[in-house]
Amino acid sequence: MSLASESADLHARVQAFARGAPAPGDDFPRLALDIAAFQQRHSPGFARLVAARDATLDQVDAIPAVSTDAFRLARVAVHPPEADVVRFATSGTTATPGTHPMQTTDTYRLLALTAGEGALVSAWPGPRVVVALAPRPAAPPTSSLAFMMQAFMDRWDGRALLRDPAGVPFDPRDPHRWLASAGGVDIDGLRRAARLASERQEPLLVLGTAFALVSLLDGLGGGRLPVPRRTVVMVTGGFKGRTRELSPSRLRAALTAALRVPPEQIVGEYGMTELTSQLYEGTLPGARHPGPAGLFQPPPWLVVSAVDPVSLRPLPPGAVGLARFVDLGNVDSAVAVLTEDLVRVRGDGVELLGRRQGAAPRGCSLAFESLVGAAPRGGA
Repeated sequence: MSLASESADLHARVQAFARGAPAPGDDFPRLALDIAAFQQRHSPGFARLVAARDATLDQVDAIPAVSTDAFRLARVAVHPPEADVVRFATSGTTATPGTHPMQTTDTYRLLALTAGEGALVSAWPGPRVVVALAPRPAAPPTSSLAFMMQAFMDRWDGRALLRDPAGVPFDPRDPHRWLASAGGVDIDGLRRAARLASERQEPLLVLGTAFALVSLLDGLGGGRLPVPRRTVVMVTGGFKGRTRELSPSRLRAALTAALRVPPEQIVGEYGMTELTSQLYEGTLPGARHPGPAGLFQPPPWLVVSAVDPVSLRPLPPGAVGLARFVDLGNVDSAVAVLTEDLVRVRGDGVELLGRRQGAAPRGCSLAFESLVGAAPRGGA
């Protein structure tokens, strides 16, 4: 079987798993191990990492995790560059951004929509007005977050943001939907979207980064921008060194006051360019995976663990360690990803505790050195 055929088969199996209709025997461990074996066969960098750690790939915890640093300094992909359909870039402050190339976005779209539906939409099914406090994306998008936001607009709204949308084709890059730019947040645009949702008697879904939402609050200057009762605000990302930031609890309280929505309708999302999957808070009534604010719920196709920074071994529940993700969506890159984010696993949820300060832990460094090896800068 060719690389392309193997990849397509694994994508199909992961998609079936996400839809709740897996093939017989395709549980999470089986899929994760099959994807790891596929990556070992077709990624020289990952094969070196497996050899360096003397891994047998017979259990999920034994899959060597690829450091997020590798996405900055090497190509993490089983397929050649000419097969890329997108190359998502990280938005961090480092001089060399990380890149996650994909040869298909079908799995990403399905997983994002499935997880997002369970956390953001399930309370009030049906059409809604969807806007983003984000710049209009490039075509094709280079931001995985923008791609996800665009998918949400397309699936859950799909109409032009006009008072009379009849006969007007939907443009997912409609500037009336993308309500942020270098000049700040378009408060009048958000007010217009809220009014349109009220006129249509539909829910309003506002997608924004934490920094954009703080910018909205600053623009309101302590004022109010009432939105429909069935409004959900998705909050994602951090502040990346910005000068003004609020804790999640203070941001939630400020948005509750400014928009006049209950705090449980402000839902946190966690994702990163190096992953295909996302985690959500389960605060919205009717959420598929309910939970309190501050506890992020992984979907069935993603397993998160806290690991020791030196040994990289899993820590017991409740202990604080580095976040290790096993993401079935990463068929063509790295099924296991190691970050420098600190997490605590509590029951079925994950508490995010911020980024580890200081130099990279020795375990991360060893994992990265083994992966990159003698590979040229452009490929692993």
